[in-house]
Amino acid sequence: MEALIPILVVGGVIAVVLLIALLVLLRSYRIAPPNEAMIITGRGAKAGDVDLETGGARVIIGGRAIVRPIFERAFMLSLSSRQIPVEVDGYSMNGIFLRLRGVAQVKVGGNIDDVRKAAQRFLDQQKQIDNYTQEILSGTLRAVVGTLSVEQIIRDRASFASQVQAEAEHSMNNQGLVIDTFQISAIEDDGSYLRDWGRPEAALVAKRAAIAESDANRESTQASNIN
Repeated sequence: MEALIPILVVGGVIAVVLLIALLVLLRSYRIAPPNEAMIITGRGAKAGDVDLETGGARVIIGGRAIVRPIFERAFMLSLSSRQIPVEVDGYSMNGIFLRLRGVAQVKVGGNIDDVRKAAQRFLDQQKQIDNYTQEILSGTLRAVVGTLSVEQIIRDRASFASQVQAEAEHSMNNQGLVIDTFQISAIEDDGSYLRDWGRPEAALVAKRAAIAESDANRESTQASNIN
């Protein structure tokens, strides 16, 4: 019986070691869901560094990886689309004060290069993506408004929004961000310019409608007389 005690002790130690190894392995096995990128740092980097250069980090998008305890760390970066409101005051090319509101759909790009860029800037402060986007789009929107007349802005709002998006994309792409869509939701002024600007066109539409109605009534009367 006494001879079995060392064997039992050794067996227990081995079982504990195997259990610990299994737990470590399970904790090291990480999966990145489709809407997140997993960034694994540690290879070739000094202790405490977050090295996101090409050779210093692995980027996993919608996959799985083993993260070595002590030697590596894993960070998650959201790839989900964000709806970001933008509001600015500015002056049109013809000197009319305007207040504009828009909405942008923005996300981190879905390729490895974009993820690396975004991680270097936003990895530990992902809420700053909203602030950064608002700053870029607000400045771009204000600048583009100054190159157009009120009539151009009102008549072709979609083209105006596309121009703002195109102007902002370079700055956004440099940070690994992508603008899916940008739309102008409202255009207002502090006076009566927009209201007065629409009156002649509304009057012309009403005049045309009245003429069309009169012509239809005359044709109907003539048809009745013939019958």
